Amino acid sequence: MDQYSKLIWSITVEYRLMESDAADVAQTTWLRLLEHIDRIQYPDRVGSWLAVTARNECLRCLAARKRVVLGQDTDEMEDAPAFGADIDERLLAAERDQTVREAMSRLPTRWQRLLEMLMADPPVSYTEISDQLGLPIGSIGPTRGRCLARLKVLLQTG
Repeated sequence: MDQYSKLIWSITVEYRLMESDAADVAQTTWLRLLEHIDRIQYPDRVGSWLAVTARNECLRCLAARKRVVLGQDTDEMEDAPAFGADIDERLLAAERDQTVREAMSRLPTRWQRLLEMLMADPPVSYTEISDQLGLPIGSIGPTRGRCLARLKVLLQTG
């Protein structure tokens, strides 16, 4: 709950729910997770599932209240923040980044350094990688392939 509460609350903010409605949506979203916990096929994607469920609950709440926002000042409406997935996307990207960092930390230290050097901006040359890691230049590519294959397995197994 600690990990995903902010995500759920940020979605209620996007839909501009009153605090009491937002609390109801958050509670209902957690309840839906409990009701469907046995049907969650990919536990590592529970954040996405919660985001979709929270959005659906926000829409149900708004429909139940039959809210209509009337505005005469179009400038005021244009300056209002638009509904969007910016917050969700940032939270999900941060969650994904953290998952990758955790998986990388389980790789051997030498492989971690290799991947970090290959992903550096600007990229480190194969000559520098060879000198720093003591790898022949011709084995950097195949070693990178093994690193990425192992990283993929770690990400899939969670």
